Amino acid sequence: MTDKYFIGVDIGGTKVAAGLVNSAGEITLQTRVPMAAADASAGLAAVISAIEAVRGAARLSSDLQIAGIGICAPGPLDPRTGVVINPPNLPGWRNFPLAAEIAKVYGLPVRVDNDGNAAALAEALWGAGRGYKNVFCATLGTGIGTGIIFDGQIYHGRTGAAAEGGHVTIDYRGPRCKCGKFGCIEILASGTAIARRASEQIVAGRKTTIGEGEKIITGEMVGRAYSAGDALAKELLQETAKFLTIWLGTIVDLLEPDVMIIGGGVATMLQPFFGEIRELLPSWSVNPKPQEIPLVMAHYGNEAGIAGGAALCRIQA
Repeated sequence: MTDKYFIGVDIGGTKVAAGLVNSAGEITLQTRVPMAAADASAGLAAVISAIEAVRGAARLSSDLQIAGIGICAPGPLDPRTGVVINPPNLPGWRNFPLAAEIAKVYGLPVRVDNDGNAAALAEALWGAGRGYKNVFCATLGTGIGTGIIFDGQIYHGRTGAAAEGGHVTIDYRGPRCKCGKFGCIEILASGTAIARRASEQIVAGRKTTIGEGEKIITGEMVGRAYSAGDALAKELLQETAKFLTIWLGTIVDLLEPDVMIIGGGVATMLQPFFGEIRELLPSWSVNPKPQEIPLVMAHYGNEAGIAGGAALCRIQA
């Protein structure tokens, strides 16, 4: 019997990753090409190039059926029409009908959504959220993206703009986020935020091994210093864990999901603090049993965009 396969595409500001995913959520091959963001046609050509590379490799198997193409695209976008509205990292795309353009080339069903929603769907279908009805998923990296799954379906809200959990304010006196709001969890707990706070402490004269000899501090440097026993790095990650506890307490009170899944590079750094987050969660939630909600690491890691794109098609197959 021929298995169904899906092509998942993950579009970023500098690259397009694409992969072949089977109906069990296994990524069987993948590729990556540079993203050309000069104009709409160049951006589309980069996406097609990535898809073609996957299709070319897939032809090596004669019993392989590609049933659809799913794309994680930068927002804002309309997931119902597959139109990318005005992504800041891809200025060439303005009200660009990405789904329609790709469908025109390949004659296959095409779904487009943002990476947070798609990653949540992949985790719910095949990953750490499998077997749970209602899933909250957060990806902690350069920024913070989230997705909400209710009854196996992405919750898009009225216009498709729901689940912007990274821009929930937890401190109105906090620093201003790029979104314009103050004290968003993204401006406090993302990798960029951790690096900023580390730099501020170093400038203030704190002794640390973070980024020794480097002019630009990154979140990854803080993680490495923590692993090596650096006191400031530990302090920064503990503070970040507290920010996340406050935020997750709000998520529990608002959604009471069956499971909370955390992925991304910052989540990997903070995994040693998951126990502390669980312990403190009742202090930041009115829910009587917040500790009964599992807090787990995501399954797909850096491949969440490819798996997420495929999941967009799988849910319709």
